[in-house]
Amino acid sequence: MNFILRLLLTALAVVILAKLLPGVSVDSYWTAIIVAVVLAILNLIVKPILVLLTLPVTILTLGLFLLIINAIIIFIADGFVSGFDVDGWLIAIIFSLLLSIIQSILFSILKSD
Repeated sequence: MNFILRLLLTALAVVILAKLLPGVSVDSYWTAIIVAVVLAILNLIVKPILVLLTLPVTILTLGLFLLIINAIIIFIADGFVSGFDVDGWLIAIIFSLLLSIIQSILFSILKSD
């Protein structure tokens, strides 16, 4: 149940960011839910592999390279989900950063209940 609530909160965050950021678009709420599911799967499977492969760079940049890895995950989700579009690297980095911040806030509220 907690996982489903997290997916719905992530979908809500995706919709909010699509409204706020000019280079991000989501066609519908269902598309946002699909994006949330795809992001969860990619973060579970692909992200650990990317982190492991880029560990030296991540260490040299004191973890800032994780923003690039998150942007890559966003672009992969963009490729998988029709109706979800991100226009460029800078927008993907900003989107991933803001999504992480919003998720942290929402998930901490969820955890405190």
